[in-house]
Amino acid sequence: MLRTILSITGKPGLFRLISQGGRMLLVEDIVSKKRMPVHSRDKVVSLGDIAMYTEGEDKPLGEILDLVYANMNGAKIDVKAMDNDGLREKFGEILPDFDRERVYPSDIKKLFSWYNLLVDAGMTKFAAEAADATEAPAEAAE
Repeated sequence: MLRTILSITGKPGLFRLISQGGRMLLVEDIVSKKRMPVHSRDKVVSLGDIAMYTEGEDKPLGEILDLVYANMNGAKIDVKAMDNDGLREKFGEILPDFDRERVYPSDIKKLFSWYNLLVDAGMTKFAAEAADATEAPAEAAE
C-alpha cells in the first residue's frame, strides 16, 4: 500500500498514484480525492521507499507507522502542540532505538503529519500490506 502513496516536494499532503504516462503521473490527494498531474520536473518519493535511522538497521516507514498506530490506538497526534523535545520524547516512546543524532525533529514532525493524513484517509495497516504487495509478484513468477 505504501508503494502507491507519494510525497511530492512543494505540495502539501500525500497522494495516491492513479496512473503514469510518458512524462507525468496522475495522482489523487488521499484526503480530498482531488486528482492532478505531476510532471517529471517534480520530485516524487514513494513512502514505501523511505526508512528511518535506528541504532541497528534502518527501519522501513511502514513498520514505524504500524508502531505509531499501535502506540496511539488509532488516534491522531497533535503535532502542533509539541516542541522539539516533545517530538523526540514521543518518538522515543514509539521507537526507543531511533538514532537521536541522525533523526531530526523535522523528520519526526513529518512522520507524525503523514501518519495523521493516512489515518484521516482510513488507512490503518502499513507494513503488512506493503509486504503482501511485494510477495505477490514473486509468487506469480514461480
